[in-house]
Amino acid sequence: MPSFDVVSKADLHEVANAVDQTNRELGTRFDFKDTGAKVELKEAVMTAEAPSRFQIEQLLDVLRTRLAKRGIDMKALDYGKVVEAGQRATQTITVRQGIDSDHARKLVKHIKDSKLKVQAAIQGDELRVSGKNRDDLQAAIALLRKLEDFDLPLQYVNFRD
Repeated sequence: MPSFDVVSKADLHEVANAVDQTNRELGTRFDFKDTGAKVELKEAVMTAEAPSRFQIEQLLDVLRTRLAKRGIDMKALDYGKVVEAGQRATQTITVRQGIDSDHARKLVKHIKDSKLKVQAAIQGDELRVSGKNRDDLQAAIALLRKLEDFDLPLQYVNFRD
């Protein structure tokens, strides 16, 4: 029975490269000289640190540009609150990996409401869609691609005939 998986994963190696490029650019920019502004990456969590909230916003603008050039979808980022303490401001940015259960249920409901002859099953942090023929599966992929208001980047992998 043909099937495919719907996943939401960002390439963490590319995220690390974008963070390195951002830190290099911050070191050369005049408005960030000797401020100690930086971005750190630990697993899937980035921490932006700068002297003020305004500089955090400028730093994030540079980071977003680098991430976009590396092919990372901005929907995969989850921004925390800016915390100002003394002369420092920090913000955490989480790179979301996988489809959580709430989003998976919304996708399953959307597929079932479409009346396509496919079945969707939640498997951990991904979604498996299976059907009797390839055309129905391709219609399901087209249906999911049309979801503009969905706040996770989706990839379609493991297409099996």
